[in-house]
Amino acid sequence: RFWGAMTEVKREVFGQMPQEEGGGVVEKFILKSDSVKVEILSLGCIIATLETKGRDGEFSDVVLGFDTLEGYTKQHPFFGAVVGRVANRIAKGRFTVDRKYYQLFLNNGPNSLHGGARGFDKVLWSPQVLPNGVCFFRVSPDGEEGYPGDLKVWVTYTLSGGELAINYRAQTNKTTPINLTNHAYFNLAGQGSWDIYDHEISIEADSYLPVDNTKIPTGEVATPGFDPRQPVELGKHLQKFHLDGFDHNFCLQQAEGQRLVARACHPPTGRAMEVHTTQPGIQFYTGNNLDGSLKGKGAVAYCKHSAFCLETQNWPDAVNKPHFPNALLRPGEEYNHTTWLVFSAA
Repeated sequence: RFWGAMTEVKREVFGQMPQEEGGGVVEKFILKSDSVKVEILSLGCIIATLETKGRDGEFSDVVLGFDTLEGYTKQHPFFGAVVGRVANRIAKGRFTVDRKYYQLFLNNGPNSLHGGARGFDKVLWSPQVLPNGVCFFRVSPDGEEGYPGDLKVWVTYTLSGGELAINYRAQTNKTTPINLTNHAYFNLAGQGSWDIYDHEISIEADSYLPVDNTKIPTGEVATPGFDPRQPVELGKHLQKFHLDGFDHNFCLQQAEGQRLVARACHPPTGRAMEVHTTQPGIQFYTGNNLDGSLKGKGAVAYCKHSAFCLETQNWPDAVNKPHFPNALLRPGEEYNHTTWLVFSAA
């Protein structure tokens, strides 16, 4: 790692929230190193832009999103946002904690997805500028979206050379499920490129979670019909196995501390991204629900399979599956996870 070059941090106004959303100024924080430039919004801690160098030394923006605030205040599939209080799906939006029953809003068929109707992605966070990044803070009040306890949350982005670190911390005064991740959609060819079929992906896992037809894990931990550790060219792989795409949690080795869990590369440009995390799972999603109806940056229509997500997180519906990794945060404990995205060009 190259510590010589400093990270620049700038802040500017990005827009004003509509009155019906409570108004408020949305700021944009620009972190810049010699090889990466990332722009993060105080709305939903959204990564709005992430520019990284290709083999030719030219910068390209590799995340999907919108040019203006208006795009982010309308319905969109969580582009670049931090999702919570619980990322991914909770079956029937129900769970029991300390013999008390909780019912959440159902916003994904029969299930609750990514925190509910107005999750962490749709609210303004309080920013604090750091020497090499920005820390966002909010309190999710007791009963917000049906969840128990006042939850204090800190999300910190720091940039060092080609490495963007995202740290999530939380404390609660009542036992609550929690599972935080960032939902950035990547295309290493540059956002707005037609598809991701020429990307090579590998995931450091030997098992995954099969799901039912509402995308809830069945409870089985299964071995996939291929070795995810071996890089596959995505288009050929989907064709060979007649897949509509991926939207699955891969089970990572249960270990404390940072480990390399996934790698994506785009041979034509030489761009590569490594994902390191402390989390027990990673949701690999290939933008199956993008259908061209959303116009993003530069008025480009985002079509099916035009981006992928590698969301580091706990296993989906863990709060209802006792044999899955623990999903509960109790008073006096601290939730503390970090994910590192490392960008390079070969």
